[in-house]
Amino acid sequence: MARRPAEWMTPLDERILELLAAEGWATPRSIARRVSLGASVGRVRERCRLLSQTGLVAPLSRALLHYEITGAGRRYLAGELDASEQPGPSVNR
Repeated sequence: MARRPAEWMTPLDERILELLAAEGWATPRSIARRVSLGASVGRVRERCRLLSQTGLVAPLSRALLHYEITGAGRRYLAGELDASEQPGPSVNR
């Protein structure tokens, strides 16, 4: 099945989800080093926070230093979940 991203999603979001699916968990710093899109650590951290607001990834601690993919994130990668139907990210969260 084809993936169905939400309007707010970027190619970086897909790479983050794919890496977390393969590795189990990672830090924004390690993700930034491994994705091939030239994203800074700050940009990856920002995208991880947005992805966590939508339920596609989850922080492993309150410090937001480590993230893991959720069941919804895995279903999205498999083409079984339309990301536009997830709650959207918000600057107020």
